[in-house]
Amino acid sequence: MCKLYVQADPLQYEPRQRSVRIHGVITSIRLENLMWRVLSDIASEQKCTTNALITKLYDEATTHRSESANFASFLRVTCVRHLIDSGRLGRERDRVRREAEEETWDVEESQAVFAH
Repeated sequence: MCKLYVQADPLQYEPRQRSVRIHGVITSIRLENLMWRVLSDIASEQKCTTNALITKLYDEATTHRSESANFASFLRVTCVRHLIDSGRLGRERDRVRREAEEETWDVEESQAVFAH
């Protein structure tokens, strides 16, 4: 199972900080590239910009929670929940597994050479 994670493209989990405007206030949000892609996909499905989606999510989060929560964590959980609810999480997992299996080398023990 570790291969699924270790062999992931490092660009997916590389953090990227972006400036967004929420109700006229510019703020920075730092998320992994994969999370930015999922937010972009959600925004596309909602027929809005990623910034508009983030503003809408911010409004919903602050309406339902009076205290200030970690908004970046809220966005990550929103992305994962979206993937689960849409069924994409299972399909993505299956795709990654297939790729990992294709990259697995079958080497006979007698053919293996180990450096000392």
